[in-house]
Amino acid sequence: MISVENLKVEFGVKPLFSEASFVVNDRDRIALVGKNGAGKSTLLKILCGQQQATSGTVNIPNDTTIGYLPQVMRLADDTTVKEEARKAFSDTTRLKERVERMERELGERTDYESDDYMRLVERFTQEHERYLMLGGEGYEAEMERTLLGLGFLRTDFDRPTSEFSGGWRMRIELAKILLRRPDVLLLDEPTNHLDIESIQWLEQFLAQSASAVVLVSHDRAFINNVTNRTLEISCGQIIDYRVKYNEYVVLRKERREQQLRAYENQQREIQEAREFINRFRYQATKAVQVQQKIRQLEKIVPIEVDEVDNSALHLKFPPCLRSGDYPVICEDVGKAYGEHQVFSDVNFILKRGEKVAFVGKNGEGKSTLVKCIMGEIPFDGKLTIGHNVQIGYFAQNQAQLLDESLTVHQTIDYVARGEIRLRINDILGAFMFGGEESEKKVKVLSGGERSRLAMIRLLLEPVNLLILDEPTNHLDMQSKDVLKEAIRAFDGTAIIVSHDREFLDGLVTKVYEFGGGRVREHLGGIYDWLRGSLPPSPSLKGRGEGHHGSLQKGRENTAMTIDERLAMSNPQSPANATPQQSPSPREGRGGASGGAGGEAYAERKEQQKKVKRAEKAVKACEEKIAQMEARIKEMDALLSKPEHATDMKLIEEYAQTMRQLDEENDRWMQLSEELEALQ
Repeated sequence: MISVENLKVEFGVKPLFSEASFVVNDRDRIALVGKNGAGKSTLLKILCGQQQATSGTVNIPNDTTIGYLPQVMRLADDTTVKEEARKAFSDTTRLKERVERMERELGERTDYESDDYMRLVERFTQEHERYLMLGGEGYEAEMERTLLGLGFLRTDFDRPTSEFSGGWRMRIELAKILLRRPDVLLLDEPTNHLDIESIQWLEQFLAQSASAVVLVSHDRAFINNVTNRTLEISCGQIIDYRVKYNEYVVLRKERREQQLRAYENQQREIQEAREFINRFRYQATKAVQVQQKIRQLEKIVPIEVDEVDNSALHLKFPPCLRSGDYPVICEDVGKAYGEHQVFSDVNFILKRGEKVAFVGKNGEGKSTLVKCIMGEIPFDGKLTIGHNVQIGYFAQNQAQLLDESLTVHQTIDYVARGEIRLRINDILGAFMFGGEESEKKVKVLSGGERSRLAMIRLLLEPVNLLILDEPTNHLDMQSKDVLKEAIRAFDGTAIIVSHDREFLDGLVTKVYEFGGGRVREHLGGIYDWLRGSLPPSPSLKGRGEGHHGSLQKGRENTAMTIDERLAMSNPQSPANATPQQSPSPREGRGGASGGAGGEAYAERKEQQKKVKRAEKAVKACEEKIAQMEARIKEMDALLSKPEHATDMKLIEEYAQTMRQLDEENDRWMQLSEELEALQ
């Protein structure tokens, strides 16, 4: 499909890579990897024709279409979401207009026997068949599925794109590229602006797509789930590993060990040759051998070793005062902007040493709650910061607070204390500031580089409560490993806002899910939450739909009051000291014998019956929803095939089932609220 031969790219004295040759075949799923600055984005631009190589050839057949998503692009602001997405079908819509025009002309003319009329009939037939082959009748449904999969609501479709943030507008551009269904997809960091559900939907889409894929990403889970081949740019070469990323890591380690052995052997050989030359240079009897050694040295091609793997670097937060037992307590916390209620009735307790994740779709309030905890914005309810709590906060705009007059090294040197100062260069190298990079002024750094520098600063400050808002956005995989290990070894409390599943895996023991104006607590790691709460078909969900299991778990976890939870977690607390004044939940429901107790018992029995009826209704509703979602998933798979793309009966069934699913979701929400009130 795409053939690359002897490609060379250079911007200075040393080329990015040279003599690069590889082929992108049909259905290939390729991960393009390498350290920052190795030339990954440059190679994608060359493949799509936006940039020229210094030498070499890129052969692409004339009928091959390419879709390219860069990290940064100019975005249109003069249309609605749906109108912008519809641009992906510009050829189809133009064809539709031609077909409709010819159809009107056929209806108006009466010269049925003329040659001109017959030619018009023939043209109409050809164009109409072509329109049907392009899936003209089903593109609206496909467009809706893609926008919903990427996190938009149906109510968003008619909103102007100018109302959305840059991240959401990038999703619109991604939707347009996917809807065009090009032969080759070139994706540069496609998950940067996606939440976990949208990332999983994209994984599913790419798995079912007939396109070849070449992608750059620092999301290890996404790469492993999507790709089956790895191209590495290293030491000016492109090495082709025909395995998934995890297998590539093992093979690369073995390859580097071989390189090191070969390099050491070569260095010994060079040293011995030089010693021989220096020893016998002026002895006439050894002149021939000396000349041979000199020629051998001239012919030696130095063996290059891949860049040093710094992921083994161990960082540890400096010691800090011990905080109180409960660093953060939220009681009925809420936040609204005008008429829009971001969240309400947030109740949770963070115990010292806990590491938790804030997850959910973009715009559901994760960063907003973090700002409430930091005291940056007003809120409703009560939020208590515990005794001796010292907060280390990494915000998404943290990079703007750095002193621009300092160098990278000075910025870190000013906060480093004790023995850690001896390892500043190693730390900077682990976060891609090795060598001359450490002498750059902060003012010349890019946004991503500043974010990395702000992260290093935070790692060296003595804190006992870490709050990290999207800490991995500008980190490569090795840097993320260093950060993850440092947080894991951190003996304080941590709140991490992130969509990076691999980073959160094994790091957090509790997940707080933001959605629908509520915050729900889930015990366990990130994959426990994903297995238990994500809807079965992400492509068919908008914000606020699905999550039936997670809603129920959230209720179970938040049913107790703050005082009751504190009492359970600390038997010596005041809440447990006086049960007569503060009855436990069980005592509060009435447990006495006698007349009053008999009446209370009868009331409890009647209440239990109501609860059981409500639970049965909710369960029946959930089963019905599951059946509809399963059917929609089947139709999704059928409609993605060309032979079913114009099946009007199937399209109508799909639209009707979607409407019924929306109605059933509303009914489920109502029944669940009734059940909650009874409980």
